[in-house]
Amino acid sequence: MAPSLTSAPTGADEGAGNTGGAGRPSRRRLLPAAEAATAVAASLVYPWICTTVDVDPVVRIGQVSGLGALQLYGALLGLPLLAVLLFTAHRGPLGRHLLVRRLVCAALAGLAGGVLAGGTVIALHGTPWPLGGQDGDPSTLVAMANSMMHAHHLPGVYPPGFPAAIALWAKLKYGGLGGGGFALHDLQIVCTALAGPAAYLAWRLLLRPVWALAIAVLSVITFLDPIRPYSHTAMIVLLPVTAAALRRLARAGELSTRAAVLRGAGYGAGFGALFLWYSGWFLWSAPGVLVLALAAFPWRAGRAAVLRALAFAGSAVAGFVAVGSPLLYELVRFGAGAPDRYAYLGVYADPGYVLGWATDRPGQLTYHNWPVPGELGGQTGIAVLLVVGAGLGVGLGLRHVAVRVAAATLAGSWLLRFWFVSALERTQTVQLYPRTTWIIMYCLIVLGVLGAMAAVQRGSALLRRPDGPLGGAVLPRTRVQLAAGLVCSLALFAAMGGSWSVNRYMPEDPQAGTMGTDAWRAHTVKKLDGSCPEHSPVKQCEDIDIAFFGPGQDLEDKLWCGALPTAEWPVVCGRPAPWTKG
Repeated sequence: MAPSLTSAPTGADEGAGNTGGAGRPSRRRLLPAAEAATAVAASLVYPWICTTVDVDPVVRIGQVSGLGALQLYGALLGLPLLAVLLFTAHRGPLGRHLLVRRLVCAALAGLAGGVLAGGTVIALHGTPWPLGGQDGDPSTLVAMANSMMHAHHLPGVYPPGFPAAIALWAKLKYGGLGGGGFALHDLQIVCTALAGPAAYLAWRLLLRPVWALAIAVLSVITFLDPIRPYSHTAMIVLLPVTAAALRRLARAGELSTRAAVLRGAGYGAGFGALFLWYSGWFLWSAPGVLVLALAAFPWRAGRAAVLRALAFAGSAVAGFVAVGSPLLYELVRFGAGAPDRYAYLGVYADPGYVLGWATDRPGQLTYHNWPVPGELGGQTGIAVLLVVGAGLGVGLGLRHVAVRVAAATLAGSWLLRFWFVSALERTQTVQLYPRTTWIIMYCLIVLGVLGAMAAVQRGSALLRRPDGPLGGAVLPRTRVQLAAGLVCSLALFAAMGGSWSVNRYMPEDPQAGTMGTDAWRAHTVKKLDGSCPEHSPVKQCEDIDIAFFGPGQDLEDKLWCGALPTAEWPVVCGRPAPWTKG
């Protein structure tokens, strides 16, 4: 029987009930470990295989061949998994199928991240440099890592986790200073690959494999950015971990005081690590989650439960502060209110549009033609589908902690978004508000999947009733066969969506103003021996530049309008472009 929405099953609920006696506890520990190992192995095998693809990634025909190889390898890895899943769904004992389903879902989650990492390998074929080369955000990350290696100081109020990882890997593999760019190349691939397992395993804290896979695949394919794979991975993981922590807070009375303290400290340390990895999502989710935490606290469960909940919460705060202290100290030292004045297409567009975004390399898009209006109140079919799904989630599944956390996060992010937007002209600051697009859309996806799960569970319960439409004659085999079909559809979506995502990052001349600029730049920087990369599109490559990080100065106190022609500054930004003065 599927778990009820109030039970919020753990990751060990499925496949663990097929052993008996003394072997059961060890099996419950072994199965989650097997899931994790399977997901990680699948995610890393895929990009490793893609290193055998020998194409010219700067030429469009070479890119198309690379995309074809990416799909071919994905099929060779994924189709046998789906065949085993479908076979066990139709033949043999159900217990065996449940075990197979756990491992297949884990593997497919790994492949979802692996397809993006494999595409990055192909886009960077022939160059040791990362997406971005020595320009843009990647150059800033490398400069932060260089500063850590050279002067041993943190990058101000920016989360130091990923720059520290660059610095560490540069020291271990590339000799330290000067190797940051090569280290970033490796980490862009590895961290992109591991995003799939991270998303799946985080959601397995709350959901059964198929539903955890659904959220993991949809979110990783939709949001992951191989240029900065750390930021969206932190967003995807934060929500389910928050939900698991609030569920434990509400049930703290079931624990001993010692267990409450230890578990609270563990959750706090986990939140601290995510905070160091990327802290922005904590700001957007804080208003809703803080209100929800007060509601989840077991105020009426008795004195013992209240004391243990306080012990859990107190140790969680202590663990968070202990691990997150490097960044917390910098925030106190420099202040968290550093002005963000950089505007781009997402700032000029309708702020009520939260189902897509455009970067500062929008190509031919402008605020005149993006976003494309849909048929119903300007909303597209997918927008209506997500809104309906969110309504199902809130309506049928509000007792599930993940539904409440997603809804609270969405509401808090929505309020903060439009608070910053409403003050945009007056304050001349953006304060990164377009990034709330991602977390709002993520919450809608989560609510939609959980709404579908609630509908399936309610429908199954109705059909199983003796007085139901089928007189209770709903076979377990039918349910697992339908679940297997859903897994197949998720795998197909991952293949198609992964190819779309990878194609955006294939090298393209910077004059086109697209996201392919970053891969193009990676092929235009000299290697250590002074030669150009194998497929360099230019004859004269850039020299290697070892830069150090320093905070920028806010000189004008006005918005900087990126991705705009000079003539459009007055009608969009309200002032002439700075370079036209004098």
